[in-house]
Amino acid sequence: HFCVIGPVAKIGQGTLIEEHCVITGDVTIGESNHFFPGSILGAFPQDTSYKETPTKVVIGNNNIFREHCTVNRATEKEDGITEVGNDNYFMTNTHIAHDCRLGDRIVIANNAMLGGHVRIGNDVTLAGGVGISHFASVGELSFVSAMSRVLHDVPPYTIVDGQPAKPRAVNTIGLKRKGYTQEDITVLTKAFRLVYRSRVGIENARSEMFAKGPIRPVIRHLFDDIDH
Repeated sequence: HFCVIGPVAKIGQGTLIEEHCVITGDVTIGESNHFFPGSILGAFPQDTSYKETPTKVVIGNNNIFREHCTVNRATEKEDGITEVGNDNYFMTNTHIAHDCRLGDRIVIANNAMLGGHVRIGNDVTLAGGVGISHFASVGELSFVSAMSRVLHDVPPYTIVDGQPAKPRAVNTIGLKRKGYTQEDITVLTKAFRLVYRSRVGIENARSEMFAKGPIRPVIRHLFDDIDH
């Protein structure tokens, strides 16, 4: 009841849209999503240069959007798509800005804000009140502590905290929950200490970690991410 759904919106089977939701513009929503009251998808980007061009929002499957979530349509500054993956849980007042791209199995707690062009990897958790600055990326299986102000890219597999947010530790609990081995956690912890505690530099840390085999995929991914 009391929803407004635009004429070009496409909504997959099994998706539940509760009261007072607005879906406007070119929005594609997959299957078995749940939108709680007051959610708004596809509204204009909060970008003063936007000229009402026909950009898009694309939502995957099995996502939960709690009350008053907002997902803005894209600008023309990238490929014209704001994209959300699958199996995500967005708590009350989550804001996903224009041109963001989010992966799968992400949890975002109440009142978190993503600026434009943000990238969020798979299995990320953002605690309450987090602010992600535009163009920042948050690496997979990272955890951003409550009220953190993220101005720079967050490395995968880490816990970050603070204003501005800084890497504090390896996300050991998250890794264990996702089935990563103790060997993965051990090498990530060693690499973290080299980069963020000893401060030997990324290349020196990479050389030291890669000098001893076997080189686990998590280490390759960590160094590829922080060195891009």
